[in-house]
Amino acid sequence: MVTANGAARYAGRRVRRVEDARLLTGAGTFVDDITRPGLLQACFVRSPHARARIVAIDASAALELPGVHAVFTAADLNGEVREAWYTGTGKLVPDTPRPPLAEGEARFAGDPVALVVADSRYVAEDAAELVDVDYEPLPAVADYATAGQSGALVHEAYPGNLAGQLGGAPWETLAAVYEGAPHVVSETIWQQAYAAVPMETRGLVVEWSRGRGELTIWAATQAPHEVRMFAARLLGVPEHLVRVITGDVGGGFGQKVVPLREDICLLLAARKVPAALKWVEDRQENLQSAGQARHEHGTAKLAFDADGQLIAAALDHVQDVGAYPTPWPVGTGAATGMIFPGPYRVTKGTFSHASVFSSTSGRVAYRGPWSFETLAREVTLDIAARRIGIDPAELRRRNLLRPDEMPFANPNGMPYDHMDPLGTLEQALALLDYDAFRAEQARAREQGRWLGVGISCYAEPTSAGFGYYATEGATIRIEPSGKVNVYVAGGSTGNSLETTVVQLTADALGADIADVHTIQGDTAVTPFGAGTGGSRSGSMTAGAVGVTAAELRTKLIAMAAHQLEAAAADIELAGSRAGVRGDPAAGVSFAELADIAYFQPFKLPPGVTPGLEASGRYSPSAPILWACATHVCTCEVDITTGAVRLLRYIVGEDCGHMINPAVVEGQIAGGVVQGIGGALLEELAYDADGNPVATTFMDYLLPTAADVPEIEYAHVETTPGPGPGGYKGVGEGGAIGAPPAVVNAVADALSPFGVTITRLPLTPAAIVALIEKGQLTGEAQLIQEAQR
Repeated sequence: MVTANGAARYAGRRVRRVEDARLLTGAGTFVDDITRPGLLQACFVRSPHARARIVAIDASAALELPGVHAVFTAADLNGEVREAWYTGTGKLVPDTPRPPLAEGEARFAGDPVALVVADSRYVAEDAAELVDVDYEPLPAVADYATAGQSGALVHEAYPGNLAGQLGGAPWETLAAVYEGAPHVVSETIWQQAYAAVPMETRGLVVEWSRGRGELTIWAATQAPHEVRMFAARLLGVPEHLVRVITGDVGGGFGQKVVPLREDICLLLAARKVPAALKWVEDRQENLQSAGQARHEHGTAKLAFDADGQLIAAALDHVQDVGAYPTPWPVGTGAATGMIFPGPYRVTKGTFSHASVFSSTSGRVAYRGPWSFETLAREVTLDIAARRIGIDPAELRRRNLLRPDEMPFANPNGMPYDHMDPLGTLEQALALLDYDAFRAEQARAREQGRWLGVGISCYAEPTSAGFGYYATEGATIRIEPSGKVNVYVAGGSTGNSLETTVVQLTADALGADIADVHTIQGDTAVTPFGAGTGGSRSGSMTAGAVGVTAAELRTKLIAMAAHQLEAAAADIELAGSRAGVRGDPAAGVSFAELADIAYFQPFKLPPGVTPGLEASGRYSPSAPILWACATHVCTCEVDITTGAVRLLRYIVGEDCGHMINPAVVEGQIAGGVVQGIGGALLEELAYDADGNPVATTFMDYLLPTAADVPEIEYAHVETTPGPGPGGYKGVGEGGAIGAPPAVVNAVADALSPFGVTITRLPLTPAAIVALIEKGQLTGEAQLIQEAQR
């Protein structure tokens, strides 16, 4: 792509990722690669009980083991906490309990009870087994759905195990609407617990410099500056004496946005040991204790007029928040209810939400943490289509919003704008050739093959621009050599943020992309930023780079005009060179301008200061940029074995203009695969006593390449966002749209058997059971009709 003046433009192009050279050759630097002089290793002693009173802890045997430096319990660490609140939620949020180590009671199997510090991880693990903890087992609250009636309490201060609740307008205000509606469909949808499962588990290295009073933290985090602020508050240390360094991070997905309890323990313990302290969890710890997501249910109630137009949408939502949710879970629950009406033309609705404690791993953020709204709505929409007698695609077509209807406020107050939900549906259906598939499906059924198609539409809030997330900064320096360094807060976790920043900066300055480099993830040198979360990185970074580069462009143009004796309006910046429009021979390179700026300031034009660096900060005019998409999935179901084979997967995505289509598609694909896993395979299951039964990859099943078809894309770029470049977020959409698309495809394939799907995951055993139940129901209906 080139601009009008012939300069190369990088935004919108499939530029090769700058991260790949080191990552694909094994040259990345992750937390476990960090070594420090005399480095010590940590290991946690974890409760084997879902709930138990901690009677006594005897660490004497562990302390006698050579190489063991310390064993810390709650009595040693918990009292050291000064403040432990997260910037993203704020100090005044009515947060839930979160002690560093279990105190008094262990509240889930895997709850950290003690911390062992030793010369090596091997010694630390051996010592952890020698720590003698006297437990008194107590009744566990294993099922969040019945926790309100349980005689046991996860936390004594929370009656009924209720962590919190919120709601919209009273349900009674909609009673007349539902009573008068020609069609009302109500279903309770259940989603199982599953997790982010990043390739790199959680990890931290903490080092105190006692002489300087400085704290350095190497962290696998999505938000280095949040970790710095949290650590300073936690320990009562001035923030400017805390440095957080984030190198390569092998996936975050929300699990690594804020410090969790083990991270807090490391920060507290590091001041009590003689050298830097490292902890990297193993996979079993990650599955058992790093947090769960998606464990929730809700009753969706949709009302339609005689023509299938949506006239009301309401959701009664309950989510499991485990024992120690992080951060405050009620906020995400409220978002679930507020977004539930989705990208549809519906003006009446409400929601209610409850967060409930259980004796399981605490709830954490995970890629689209509000996504249950899409699952509940889209699955119920397909059920409604079958009951009303309208094709699911046609039902959506009649109700999806169009660009000419924007702005549009949904009944719960979410202000939609700059998106094209109907356009994404039409694009995706055209790519599939929906009518041709329906014809193929009919022929296949005659042959005893069961094909299905599932559709899922959603509206996604991206690029949050309020509170802690309200601004993003950048610093750009053209070095004396003419090369460019751009500093941003970072939080890159495999989401191509380095490539994105390099592309944006090259365009904003008119630099050759090979001359641009980015420094991220080091709070000592990068401007403050909220990090990666809420699909905000692309648009917010574009704004920060744009504001900062504009200042440097003005300076470069003024310098070039002075040197070339030309008008500033005639200066063009391209290819790391300033030229004169209409005179190809006249020009000066960025390197020559930098030499003047740094070493020959007497050659600068009047009013231009020496040097070539600038810092800027961007704040968006709109607090939310709305993206939307339609996912279409086709599948074949073996009714004997219950196996599901996905045939095609299509995403029609409206994410505004694309900075790099390859990055956009990579983000979508990663989310889709996670959503497919959640629909068919993954489950953080517990038995009736609250014991985890999926703590290895033998039991926790992840999708493989054999489970995922090639993902096809139908991009809609006709509704750019109101922010810089028209960019919107795309990081979470794949994971939001995939589960209901897969569920609806399976339900469509099995519709001749009278199957209604309301529970995930759709394992082969679950599908066979559904078919058998549907067939029995059908046979019973036939018998009843014959008896009449």
